[in-house]
This record gives sequence, C-alpha cells and structure tokens, in this order.
Amino acid sequence: MAKPSSFVFLFLLHCLMPSLAWTDASITTDKYALIALKSSITSDPYNFLANWSTFSPCNWVGVTCNAHHGRVHSLNLAGMDLRGTVSPQLGNLSFLVELDLSNNNLNGQMPAELVRLHRLRLFNFSYNDFHGQVPAWIGDLSILEHLNLRNNTFDGSIPPSLFNLTRLET
Repeated sequence: MAKPSSFVFLFLLHCLMPSLAWTDASITTDKYALIALKSSITSDPYNFLANWSTFSPCNWVGVTCNAHHGRVHSLNLAGMDLRGTVSPQLGNLSFLVELDLSNNNLNGQMPAELVRLHRLRLFNFSYNDFHGQVPAWIGDLSILEHLNLRNNTFDGSIPPSLFNLTRLET
C-alpha cells in the first residue's frame, strides 16, 4: 500500500486552512462582542467576569460554546448582581441560542442590534431595570421559544409584532 505523497498532504492542508482561519476569526468576533458587554458593566461585585479577557471565550464564566462550530451558543449571566447596560455589540453573537441576563441590576433600553440574533430561542431579561417600551423588534426573532421580560419598568402596550412569535412557548 502506497503512502500518500506530500503533494496530497499539502493540498489537503491548503483546503483546510481557510476554514480554520474562518473559525478563529469568528470566535474573535464573539470575543470582542463579549468584551464590549463587559466594558458596559459598571459593577461586578463578585468578580464573575474577571477572567473575561484571557484565553478563549468558551472558557469564560457564563459562556458556553457549540462543540461543532466553536462559536458562542449560550450566554447565562443570571443572578450575578451585575450593574450597567447591555452593549449593542452583543448583537454580533450570531450563533447565540440562549441569552439570560435575568436577576441583575441592568438598566437602560435593550439595544436594537439584538434583533440580529436570529438563532435565539431563549431571551430572558427579567428582574432588571430596563425601561421604555417593549421593543417591537423582538417580534422579528422568529424562532424564539421562551421570552421573559417581567419585573422591569417598561411602559406602553405590548407591540403587535410579538404575535409573530409562532414558536413561543413561555
């Protein structure tokens, strides 16, 4: 049985390099989005986000990555007593499926850039201090299954666009 030639090896390496570079660049996008979120947090009294600058974001507290494509799949910072706002760059987490920022002291308005989270199935911003109207763009998160916005200071009526969420369970 003949051994593969070095040409075949080099050819395969050449074919695989773009996909490896793409994955690295993509996780870098995720990392910058998470660092932007960390910079919008004004208080982290228990230092949960202390390691959010080194290594891969997949090893950070509250962050889970998908084993298949190595991208951020879940962000769960619930109950960490964080204070601050939500960075618009969070909308760059294009593979995010679960976003739970509940039970903190986050305030302001929800950034409209979160509408880009098309894979989102769980969206929990309950028990914070978000204000203004419930954003109509939430109705564009078409595969959303779980939405929790209770115990904030929203005003106005429920946007009719939320009735577009045909997969909504809770």
